[in-house]
Amino acid sequence: MTSEERIVKLQRHIASMPALPVTVTKVIEIANNPATSPVDLNKVISLDPVLMGRVLKLINSAYYGVSGKVNSLVRAIIMLGINTVKNLALSSSVIASLGKKANFHALDPQAFWRHSLGVGVTAKFIAKKRSIDSSKLEEYFIAGLLHGIGKIPMNNVMSEDYVEAVSLADRQRMPLHQAERRVFGFDHTFVGSLIGEAWKLGNSIQDTLKYQSRPSEYQGQYADIVNTVHVAIYSVTVAEIGFSGDRYPERVNDHALSVLGIDEAYLDEIEDGVEEEIQKAEVFLRL
Repeated sequence: MTSEERIVKLQRHIASMPALPVTVTKVIEIANNPATSPVDLNKVISLDPVLMGRVLKLINSAYYGVSGKVNSLVRAIIMLGINTVKNLALSSSVIASLGKKANFHALDPQAFWRHSLGVGVTAKFIAKKRSIDSSKLEEYFIAGLLHGIGKIPMNNVMSEDYVEAVSLADRQRMPLHQAERRVFGFDHTFVGSLIGEAWKLGNSIQDTLKYQSRPSEYQGQYADIVNTVHVAIYSVTVAEIGFSGDRYPERVNDHALSVLGIDEAYLDEIEDGVEEEIQKAEVFLRL
């Protein structure tokens, strides 16, 4: 099968994947409107009891550290902010849609999502340490959490080829994205960008999905997020938090470190704090 034939097959599969719930799409639309109020967002989320339950469960988890149990969605939206609640709704829905065991063959789903969660938490942790505006922190988290979703259709549709790519990366001690290109002619960042476009996941997420392994090529407005997620992927992979098929990542990009104003020693310094945050964030995997 040629690279072009594989792409067509994957595009058909992505087109057939269940779309994000209408409620989530509406939440994103409303939350992106500067005139939106917590009451507006509450009205939409309240129409979907499952989504409402997920959001309240997350808000009351140790990860967000809210004092006292929050039973009112409006109160939760006011406390955490519209952008945070939007991203909670989006991330929980994407995991629920893509997280099924049937989608995984070459990779273990639990290890995959733990790695993904680790990247999201690390990206947010780095951003917070660098004093990024608190209203924007969740963008870092969700971009990191979803960075590897391109692997899932490759795993599902062409599982034998994906097993070969993971084995090749292991045998020749090369980064997985390089092995994917040898086997498929493209890698998971390309497939991830196809999902991002199909589901309209937002520019910051789509750009991260596409440029995560080559941040120095990125020229858009979300360079801080793209570079942070790149560094977070490296950090989590080296620390062996979960497993997404990549045992031999490329050395972290110097350009990314320079843009962020950090070095590799910084990643060692935050390791304990990141691990603690990951343990709190595991509620995302139990939705």
